[in-house]
Amino acid sequence: MLKKSILFTTVIVFIALASFVSLSVYTLYSKKQLSVDPKLKEISGIEFDKKKRLWAINDGGDDPKLYRLGEDGAIKKEILVTNAKNIDWEDMTQNKFGHFFLGDFGNNKNDRKWLTIYKIENPIDIKTETTEAEIIKFTYPEMDGTPITPNKRNFDLEAFVEYKRHLYLFTKNRTEPFDGITNVYKVGDHAANFDAQLIDSFKTCTTLEKLCWITSAALSPDRTKLVLLDSTSIWLFENFKGDKFFSGDVSRIDLGIVTQKEAITFYDDNTLIFTDEEFKGLVGGNAYVIKLNEAQKTVIRQAPKTAVNK
Repeated sequence: MLKKSILFTTVIVFIALASFVSLSVYTLYSKKQLSVDPKLKEISGIEFDKKKRLWAINDGGDDPKLYRLGEDGAIKKEILVTNAKNIDWEDMTQNKFGHFFLGDFGNNKNDRKWLTIYKIENPIDIKTETTEAEIIKFTYPEMDGTPITPNKRNFDLEAFVEYKRHLYLFTKNRTEPFDGITNVYKVGDHAANFDAQLIDSFKTCTTLEKLCWITSAALSPDRTKLVLLDSTSIWLFENFKGDKFFSGDVSRIDLGIVTQKEAITFYDDNTLIFTDEEFKGLVGGNAYVIKLNEAQKTVIRQAPKTAVNK
């Protein structure tokens, strides 16, 4: 009788686990829009130009190029940034004029003192296959040459947005022990050398670092919504005050199974596109669509009604 009870319990657990996995897979792949060209197997940043055409960049090791994707996910155009290097390109954003910013600021070992952002003209205006960039340099004042202890390793970076002539940088936390905090730093949007200014922080989760790392960010065209991406979730921030992005309402959108999700952007004020990297031909390599007004959200925090975006 005991053996039958153990067998029955095992079967129930197995069915429950299989159902959970199936639901997680469906949660992600029901949002799939297209497969991305294999040349972008390490896609790390995406952005729409003013004609609603999707551009992408690869992670470090590729040429310093932008790739325009067609509606089928195939590469339609490549633009080489002639005065740039792709040491560790990690995200893209743009300002209201359509100028693109390319973040060469990956810092896995927390040992790059000076990091780079390339600012290029609106891709609509680039008629050839090359362009030159305005070069923005920045450093963290906290990296003063003294050894960085494991509990302070929060100077890796894979996410940023432009807001009111400044760039806001969201760190990828590598602290030991992992505390789940992403710090927000602020620099200018023009060619200069900046000391990044720490202005805020937010704790995502501490379950497992690879599930909680912030890998991309995006601000809605009307500048009222911020999203941060990790491998399982989209964190949505609304009704914030000024550039205090974490001062308003916070909610979380579950994205199902774990894949290496590295890039997110807004198509319009209600529509998000995000991508994941291809993994051994088994998972990933896709672009997905989410409508915010249809997405199931878990409320993390509701701010006082006095906090409104200005």
